[in-house]
Amino acid sequence: MCKKSEFDKNKLPSRHVTEGAARAPHRSYYYAMGLTSAQIHQPLVGVATCWNEAAPCNISLMRQAQAVKKGVASAHGTPREFTTITVTDGIAMGHEGMKSSLVSRDVITDSVELTMRGHCYDALVGLAGCDKSLPGMMMAMCRLNVPSIFLYGGSILPGTFKGNPVTVQDVFEAVGKHSVGDMSDEDLEELETVACPSAGSCGAQFTANTMATVSEAIGLALPYSAGAPAPYEFRDQFCMTAGEQVMELLKHNIRPRDIVTLKALENAATVVAASGGSTNAALHLPAIANECGIDFDLFDVGEIFKKTPYIADLKPGGKYVAKDMFEAGGIPILMKTLLDNGYLHGDCMTVTGRTIAENMEKVKWNDKQDVVYSAATPITKTGGVVTLKGNLAPDGAIVKVAGMKELKFSGPALCFDNEEDCFEAVSKKQYKAGDVFVIRYEGPKGGPGMREMLSTTALLYGQGMGDKVALITDGRFSGATRGFCIGHVGPEAAEGGPIALVENGDIITLDAIAGTMEVDLSEEELAKRKKLWKPRESSFGAGAIWKYGQLVGNARYGALTHPGAKGEKSCYADI
Repeated sequence: MCKKSEFDKNKLPSRHVTEGAARAPHRSYYYAMGLTSAQIHQPLVGVATCWNEAAPCNISLMRQAQAVKKGVASAHGTPREFTTITVTDGIAMGHEGMKSSLVSRDVITDSVELTMRGHCYDALVGLAGCDKSLPGMMMAMCRLNVPSIFLYGGSILPGTFKGNPVTVQDVFEAVGKHSVGDMSDEDLEELETVACPSAGSCGAQFTANTMATVSEAIGLALPYSAGAPAPYEFRDQFCMTAGEQVMELLKHNIRPRDIVTLKALENAATVVAASGGSTNAALHLPAIANECGIDFDLFDVGEIFKKTPYIADLKPGGKYVAKDMFEAGGIPILMKTLLDNGYLHGDCMTVTGRTIAENMEKVKWNDKQDVVYSAATPITKTGGVVTLKGNLAPDGAIVKVAGMKELKFSGPALCFDNEEDCFEAVSKKQYKAGDVFVIRYEGPKGGPGMREMLSTTALLYGQGMGDKVALITDGRFSGATRGFCIGHVGPEAAEGGPIALVENGDIITLDAIAGTMEVDLSEEELAKRKKLWKPRESSFGAGAIWKYGQLVGNARYGALTHPGAKGEKSCYADI
């Protein structure tokens, strides 16, 4: 355990607010909050949470933060709790609220940075629940580069409907069933009341659990901490340990950029593919890399996906939810078999102060479970997520193939310039089997905000048409989306990308085996249409979403809003 004498405040950021006669006014504020002189002169540790009452994803974070603070205090640090925003995708989905979702990732990062900078905290423990809050918190850790540990708030427990386990995905798809008369009003009402029975983030391998899996694989979270469901009281043990361990990291000056290396990012991409994770990870991993000054874009992620086996039988493509994987052995059992079969870099440092390989030494394979397959005998030999490229997406695109039977699709385009128009057409069944829906002007700039399209894709599945059509967009898809749904198409329509030039009836061919997506048009025809294309005026003229649209870059690089570590003049941790 760390002792007070082991920390030299003259080398820590908090010296600027606690040390010397000139800082008497600053110290007076800490006395006002009940701190003692000894606590003021200890390292100050930010305990950042995304707690709010917006959704069950975040509701348990306040309680867990208290356990973190006990751990920090027991190791002779002084915890300072603060909160930041979240936008909960499940509630923002299907309307203009979703334009706020991706924007919130960067606002979370920025707000954590500003709080840490403004008060000169020396280390950080960050707790997150809903989708964008996980990468947002990890991005802040890498940007600040003070000793940091990430904590996931935990997943929700599955609901039960007519004797079967259900998740919120089933509710979204039930809307489609209801629209075609395959579900009664009474059953829909019953399902919505039982699908989400506890605190915690969406239970399947959607974006939150995907990025939680990433947090362990990338080395920023303690082993097993990201798998335990939110209602399990022993999560507090992980939280207290994280508080203690961040003081060890401070003592040994182990920082996020020592942990998040190119190899660590490759490990993270590996677990996404192996678990059939959300396509959103291909947006967030490049953004995390940017905070470390590492070049790692969509195509780099795609190269890892190509050679990674799909081994975790998790919803939406499989049978199980996060609780099941935790009880089968957690994220470490997934990582162990990947490591043993040569798919992970074992020499990467983690927040335990040990390497991935050292963390995995005592992890034993559980042959009495069927949630995670051995990497030697996978569900499929290639990963659950695939990147695509072609004349329709020169800057790439991405599709989740986990659970898909057909990996090729060709059909006529049915074009929409926003999600609402497409959703209305699907609701009225104004389409036919074999169509390729094109939803454009929903990219990072064009949205602005790069909305997810779960409401539309779930409606198609509910109507029984999910595997009979395809959908492409310069926007995003929820981790709960399934079917031939391709997102992140770049360049986006707002920048005059080929997706803006497609017309109804153009034949689009998608091939997730070859990794291609093509529209049956010559270069000459595309060039002719490009000359006639005109940029569209943004639907926002002021406010946070307008500001985001002015700053944001291509999805291929993570929808970045600043130059990252390559552009910094000095690192916060060294002030």
